[in-house]
Amino acid sequence: MTYLLNRQIILLKIALIICNIGLIPVLTINRTFGAERIKFNYGLLEESIPIHSLETYARTGAVDKYLAVYSHYVDKKQLTQLQKSLLAPIPLNKVQVSQFLYTPIGERLLGILGKVIQTESRLSGFYAIRAALILSAADANNFTLLNVLNKFPTNAILINLSESLAVVNILENIVNKTQNAVALINQQSQNQYTTDSPLNTLLLKDSRKLGSLRFVKQTITLNDLSRNRIFPADIYLPVAKTHLPIIVISHGLGSDRTSFAYLAEHLASYGFVVAVPEHPGSNAKQIQALLAGKVDRVTNPREFIDRPLDIKYLLDELTSLSKTNPTFRGRLNLEQVGVVGQSFGGYTALALAGAKINFEQIKANCLDLENTLNISLLLQCLAVDLVNTKYNLSDTRVKAIIAINPIDSSIFGQASLSQIKIPVMMVSGSADTVTPALPEQIQPFTWLTTPHKYLALINGGTHFSTITESSNTILSLPTQLIGASPALARSYVRALSVAFFQAYVAEQPSYLPYLSTDYVNKISQQPLPLSLIKSLTSEQL
Repeated sequence: MTYLLNRQIILLKIALIICNIGLIPVLTINRTFGAERIKFNYGLLEESIPIHSLETYARTGAVDKYLAVYSHYVDKKQLTQLQKSLLAPIPLNKVQVSQFLYTPIGERLLGILGKVIQTESRLSGFYAIRAALILSAADANNFTLLNVLNKFPTNAILINLSESLAVVNILENIVNKTQNAVALINQQSQNQYTTDSPLNTLLLKDSRKLGSLRFVKQTITLNDLSRNRIFPADIYLPVAKTHLPIIVISHGLGSDRTSFAYLAEHLASYGFVVAVPEHPGSNAKQIQALLAGKVDRVTNPREFIDRPLDIKYLLDELTSLSKTNPTFRGRLNLEQVGVVGQSFGGYTALALAGAKINFEQIKANCLDLENTLNISLLLQCLAVDLVNTKYNLSDTRVKAIIAINPIDSSIFGQASLSQIKIPVMMVSGSADTVTPALPEQIQPFTWLTTPHKYLALINGGTHFSTITESSNTILSLPTQLIGASPALARSYVRALSVAFFQAYVAEQPSYLPYLSTDYVNKISQQPLPLSLIKSLTSEQL
């Protein structure tokens, strides 16, 4: 029993920390009491820890007799981490917390947590967790995990061990399957390296470094009257007179067009015109508006339609500018277009490549979200509110795409991804907890039928490893979420993008050696070793 309690202490800490990262409620509740104990319930068995024991430990490091019973089953490093977590300030205010927790995604997260963290009456903790977060966030300079525990609006916080152990078992199963898949990919990449004809990688340039071309940056404003949608786009134009291929970069949810400026500059230095639009309904300003109380949702389901249409409209405008504007005239090749997108932008790239929204798949996968541990489904399942019709989101001008940490398992599924005919590269991070590698990239990679497909796996990479933080952000990501060596991860993206788009958009086969395991092994470094494969079947997973 004590072993189970030890696991649940850690689970409670993780659950509440996850809930605190951007979760946010708005009611003011009059109450003169807070939770006094954390109870761990498993059938007829019940144990508890006084919250004042945790508070004493957090503030002084002293382990009293109540906490000592459980501290024997936790190592010193975990205890230290718990102490820091209890008092770590959460940089959000009451309005920001409430605005998120009253969104559909916020309420679904509360529903998941409420099955494990319950009231003393053994009811779902949905409303109690939300109230505790609101009340704690209302305390100026005291929004901490410890204060959240103290603000819980019942005498005790009940941890349902039966429910939480079920969650732990699901987690362990997912982790094991992911580890096996990652090991398989790494082994297959290494096997390919040893069996291929050896390449003299010393003769290959370092594609992580800037190319030789200078470029200028220009911002244009687009106004699609048919959708009443105005949005900016940054254009990186190499100083060259020839018809140049075009690469479009689509940012993720809550980011903006600066998030991949490093990649835009890199590609432009290799002779690509790079266009980086900002998607107004799912950018950093949208999240700012949510946290400021100006909007009531993370994003509108319509963004699943508008994002690909933004890029189609951008390409139309570039076509017009190439005929009428002296700056662009004769310099753009609108028949050689590539798209690279991250997260929600990865979805955007796949849609433009020919994957259609799969309403049957969405409906089937989104019936029981309270039992999912794939956070990306909370976003994908917003699409259930779209009108079920055939949307024309693909674009034949797009000749190849790169999808980094994409969401695709339910919004597309196997039936839609298998329809893509152009070259595709998926980039995955094995430590991605937002769009998990196995269900969102590794398994979907097996569904692709295009003969030219690549899966790049950044071992230890997170959802945020390849992004640079926007200057418009109001919430800086903790280093734990970003992960180790983001600069190294970004260097991989630079190298792979140049090679892939030169080979499949600019039609320069001399760059194919840069898409070999030989070259990947040359640039791969710790602590984020890189693997690359070109084939994988679902039967192998």
